[in-house]
Amino acid sequence: MKKIDRLILKSFLGPLLLTFAIAVFVLLMQFVWKYIDDLVGKGLEFGVIAELLMYASATFVPMALPIAVLFASIMTMGNFGEKYELVAMKAGGISVSRIMLPMAVVAVLLMGIAFYFANNVLPVAMYQYRTTLYDIQRKKPAVSIRPSEYYDEIDGYVIRVNKKDPDGRTMRDIIIYDHTEGINRTNIIVADHGFMQSTPDDHYLLFTLYDGYSYSEPTDGENYDKRPLTSIGFDEQVMTFDISSFAFEKSDAQLFSNHYQMLNVAQLDSTVGSLEKSLNERYEEFGSTLVDKMHVYNVAKEYKGDSAVYINVAQRVADTNAEYRRKVWSQARAGAFNALSDVQMYRQIVSSDKEYINRHYIELMRKFTLSVACLLLFFIGAPFGSIVRKGGLGMPLVASVVFFVLYYVIGMIYEKSVRESAVGPIGMWIATFVFIPIGALLTWQATTDSSLFDLSMWKKWLKIKDKVKDEEKTDGQSDDSLV
Repeated sequence: MKKIDRLILKSFLGPLLLTFAIAVFVLLMQFVWKYIDDLVGKGLEFGVIAELLMYASATFVPMALPIAVLFASIMTMGNFGEKYELVAMKAGGISVSRIMLPMAVVAVLLMGIAFYFANNVLPVAMYQYRTTLYDIQRKKPAVSIRPSEYYDEIDGYVIRVNKKDPDGRTMRDIIIYDHTEGINRTNIIVADHGFMQSTPDDHYLLFTLYDGYSYSEPTDGENYDKRPLTSIGFDEQVMTFDISSFAFEKSDAQLFSNHYQMLNVAQLDSTVGSLEKSLNERYEEFGSTLVDKMHVYNVAKEYKGDSAVYINVAQRVADTNAEYRRKVWSQARAGAFNALSDVQMYRQIVSSDKEYINRHYIELMRKFTLSVACLLLFFIGAPFGSIVRKGGLGMPLVASVVFFVLYYVIGMIYEKSVRESAVGPIGMWIATFVFIPIGALLTWQATTDSSLFDLSMWKKWLKIKDKVKDEEKTDGQSDDSLV
């Protein structure tokens, strides 16, 4: 490897790694902000939260990698141009394409790594991420009984505590409403003070109550209002509450295993083939059912002796009395409405099945498009940076955001179109097809030193144009004065 190659790679890899880390961090913060309500207040262990964030970060890699390549390529070539290193390299006989070669090799390697990651690592990471997030969302909030509030998260009980000591466990003026026996009996426990603690396995919550009373009153049956209220005093009483549902538990390993985001290319291809076969069978089933329901016989066959006579059905109905005709038309109208209802139901079922198949196609194509985007956006960023010759964080950041947002918006528009069957699976490649000519044009402009995108040339051209206009205006005024 030559010294110039080491210089270029050193200038390229630093911004690449930094931008990649920043992009993943920003996407991760967006994820945390979206699911903050599911994470806070449930007493989750740090290891569970760290595991979720790790898997979520892995799912952002396919999106963060292309924008990192785009930003790093613009910044590297822009720095070379701004510091006149690019001019020095050209003066030394090194072409722009040769300068871009080491970075292009890295971009090709990243494209292969991105595809391997999307095909082998991402399905596993997505599965773990979805499962962990689902388990966290299922978990109830941690037991938190606040003073002067009614707490009803424990099934069958409502607890109110008037005051809690600083230790967080000693409570004063306690009222517990016990609804475990249903609406047929009212049970209320009142205590002067008590102590709260959980068992070592966190499956049960123990309330040790002191100096209180237990009230019980029936609320069903005949003359329930004349039955006596039972009151039992106690010096100490221990109540046990089942809080096993508050614990964090892992779901079944097969819960999301067949989801399209958890499949690799081979599995997606096999699943799509199976789903399309099922859809074709459903088409045939629906078609035969509708033909039987909607078939209209214009000619009926009757037998007179041994010979068959064909009679026009409409003429035969017209020859009958009015009451029979009304009955026939009523039955025909009901059959038509039933057939229409079946058609609408079949259309909804088929539309749902097609959308489900399209989601598999989208996920299949995405594994290729996001990896190709690493190379595609490099051939946009590198020549663009060499043309504008602006380094630092300003111009590269703005340009990379504009290019990536444009690429992402086009991709999202056509992804929705593919999902709704407006276009075929090829629609996932529209953003790539749009950016290929842009990349080719920028690369051609950069390698041929064209002044089409050179701002200084445009400024000079505008100044010359304004100067010519001013001279023509001055000449015109001189001519008028002579006249």
